[in-house]
Amino acid sequence: MRKLKLQMQITLDGFVAGPEGQNDWVFASGADAAGRLKVIELADSCDTLLLGRKMAPDFIKHWENVVDNQPDSPDQPLAQRMVNLRKIVFSRTQTTINGRNVTVENGDLVTAVQALKNEPGKDIMVYGGANFVSSLISHNLIDEYYMFVCPIAIGKGLSIFKDKKMLKLESSTPYKNGKVINKYLPVLALPMLVFSSRIFPA
Repeated sequence: MRKLKLQMQITLDGFVAGPEGQNDWVFASGADAAGRLKVIELADSCDTLLLGRKMAPDFIKHWENVVDNQPDSPDQPLAQRMVNLRKIVFSRTQTTINGRNVTVENGDLVTAVQALKNEPGKDIMVYGGANFVSSLISHNLIDEYYMFVCPIAIGKGLSIFKDKKMLKLESSTPYKNGKVINKYLPVLALPMLVFSSRIFPA
């Protein structure tokens, strides 16, 4: 079965975007060539990209613009991958979204994602947006978490975690610009132990 991988930038205080979706803080620590190579490595492990409706138009437009109009951009290798990947946009309201290699999924989220996982091929990646990713997490659909922790706190913003999730730290890699990439795996919740007061008296 294919795995669904989440890759997201996150602040020290646990936000993936500002209150209005701002992400300018992502670039505050500057670029890091090694970190960019890690993003490409993760992209190469997948052949399908999932996107939420709100994020999709700007995401698709950005990377197509890099490919078409910025041949000397250091992001060109990643842009080529983003444009060529199969992209599935999940939406309850739209049936078409402009872009190369883009289709729209209007069906039930859990059913559709499970069907994609059962297809042959490489793994599946999701980058956002925040509400879409939050739904995937709440339904226990994420198999691997790659959290790019930025050395900045923003005080308030959007979180992708709406309830308690147990995660196991698989690896942690620091980079020169201060970012740390933490890979987590989900841990199945253990049943709560109820202790009798007869055993542990007050």
